Amino acid sequence: MAVVPLSWAEQPGDLPRQFASRQAFEQQLRQLFPAAPGPISALRGGRHAADQRLQQIQPARYGKGRNFLQGPVTGLSPYIRHGVLTLAEVRDAVLARTRRRDDSRKLINELGWRDYWQRLWSQLGAGIWLDQEPLKTGHAPHHYANQLPADVAAGRTGLACMDGFMAQLHRDGWLHNHARMWLAAYLVHWRQVRWQVGAAWFLRHLLDGDPASNNLSWQWVASSFSHKPYLFNRENLERYSNGRFCRTCPLAGAGCPFEASYEALASQLFAAP
Repeated sequence: MAVVPLSWAEQPGDLPRQFASRQAFEQQLRQLFPAAPGPISALRGGRHAADQRLQQIQPARYGKGRNFLQGPVTGLSPYIRHGVLTLAEVRDAVLARTRRRDDSRKLINELGWRDYWQRLWSQLGAGIWLDQEPLKTGHAPHHYANQLPADVAAGRTGLACMDGFMAQLHRDGWLHNHARMWLAAYLVHWRQVRWQVGAAWFLRHLLDGDPASNNLSWQWVASSFSHKPYLFNRENLERYSNGRFCRTCPLAGAGCPFEASYEALASQLFAAP
């Protein structure tokens, strides 16, 4: 009886790391994961890509413009998430590119938050999937749905901003932090979905997703790990997205659910204590 040699995919050990081209790499991924939806993210992995990103950071500009979707964010989170870069390496690079200590304060602070989330995860373990505090929305946990709405799963809510964020999430596996906050607030507060559902949804798509930063940030939005729920309105979204979604949104007139003051939105979305 002839012995049929195993293909590399059937052999124990690491998967191949060298490919003739990006196209060959993408073809191999599609063979390995035929059920994975959407295109392969354009984000490049590896140490070389991480070092290029690291050399491009602008700490002073980051502190002033990081909340804008087109602002000078670092794009380092996928490399930190997968251990290509350590927080200490990023910290040292930030300080080396800073003339005044105040110019690096905001970026160093964000690295500190990431370290804090990781340390908290090491203490809580699977407990990060549980509410750390009671909700401050006036609603009980059972008030929120246990599954993702069909229109959200399909990225077809009719809202140009939310659908745009979801398209980028599915296409790139990455979102600006402000877009993540808006999308999380929309799902939890406007659509009344449990934050755990949203957190699991993000982890299925984000290349930089890890349970620590992801789950505890969702809890911050939901108010189970903060003193109040996070909200936004159209004015906030327009300002930090340069109005690019509202200009094309069919609901930009009378149908926008975000067109109100924060006080009016809180009265509409939350129950009286």
